[in-house]
Amino acid sequence: MKALDLRRTSLLAGFSLLLFLITASTYGSLGVVLPAMIGQLNWSFEKAFLGFSVLGVFTGASSWLPAILIRRIGVRGTLIGGVAILALGLLGFAGADSIARYYAGAALCGVGFQMAALIPGTHVLSALYRQRALPFGIYFTFGSLGGAAGPLIANAFMQASGDDWHGFWQAQAVLVAVIGLACAALVGGSRWLRTAAQTVDLEVEQAARDAPPHPSVYRTSREWPVSAALRTPQFYILAAAYFTHLLVGVTVASLSVTHLTEIGIAAGVASVAAAALAAKMLSLESLMQTLARLGGGLLGDRIDPKGLLVGAQAMLVAGLLALASATTMPMMLLYAIGTGIGFGLTVLAVTVLLLNYYGRRSNLELFSLTCLVGAVSAAGPFIGGAMRDRLGGFAPTFQLFAALVAIVFVAVLVMRPPQPPAGMVDVTD
Repeated sequence: MKALDLRRTSLLAGFSLLLFLITASTYGSLGVVLPAMIGQLNWSFEKAFLGFSVLGVFTGASSWLPAILIRRIGVRGTLIGGVAILALGLLGFAGADSIARYYAGAALCGVGFQMAALIPGTHVLSALYRQRALPFGIYFTFGSLGGAAGPLIANAFMQASGDDWHGFWQAQAVLVAVIGLACAALVGGSRWLRTAAQTVDLEVEQAARDAPPHPSVYRTSREWPVSAALRTPQFYILAAAYFTHLLVGVTVASLSVTHLTEIGIAAGVASVAAAALAAKMLSLESLMQTLARLGGGLLGDRIDPKGLLVGAQAMLVAGLLALASATTMPMMLLYAIGTGIGFGLTVLAVTVLLLNYYGRRSNLELFSLTCLVGAVSAAGPFIGGAMRDRLGGFAPTFQLFAALVAIVFVAVLVMRPPQPPAGMVDVTD
């Protein structure tokens, strides 16, 4: 048992470090580096931010791939392939002398992100831990730390190197390859993971006999087949909530720096100072994600995660509306706190609710299907860029997305746990 404890702690640390680096190297950096690329390559906002959408589309659309690969070649093989593809994508950014190569790099980064990040990580951690909210909270916290560190690292590198975005992307490719391969070395084979999961299942069964879960936390005692789960409205509400958090996250990461810089210049702030402040706000937003996920991880096994999800959606609405007109420091802080907490809590709450509602054994497929909505949410930056070119600003985009999140907020508020169909066999999860 001690060997298993040490192994799963090492895997939690390894996956957390990998998620930190992947997030910092892609979504955390592109919005900061992109303005320099636009200036040097003379791209329009619409074409440039379409690359961010390509990144998101391929991240979401390839969510089915890790589940298939993990079932066939295991987590280790999937990770190795993922970090190789991600490194190639970052090198594509480094050599983006044409818009087509930039888009190709974004597509590869999206596929590599999905193969190396959330789906393998959540699959392994759900198999190795009986109480999952805390390890998930730690794991997602490091992803948020990557989002917080990414803009600062990118901004510091760009200032020190004279906007050498080629060198920045090359350095990120090397780091991803090194850390990704090190993490893959920590992962055992498929047989070891199945054995470890069976051991954890026995722990769950014993714990359920000794101390039932907190009465405020709903956990199913049945393992839902994928087909049955897909017939429940709760799955689609959770998928919609995941969609809104991705839509807000990718849009804020890609557009907020340019938006705040533009309105700062319009208010008489020097362009360099406005850009630096905008980058700091994006980092603060990511820091709030970190705190939200850590706090949510501590609470997720003690209170119903649905309450966390309701609060998260409300915070997203408030943050988006504040960002649309963030001409003062209080409004900037409200944007950073609102979207940061909302984003951070949503992914944690949805992940835990999927396990609580439908069980562990089909979670790889259900979580992969939930991630598939990222392909649609990735349209956010493109919509924002197109609206900016036509309307002269990004504020209408943030207001439109706030209205969409508000609709999902109402659906989550009235949601109840799904009722298993007749004839489903009880098993302990």
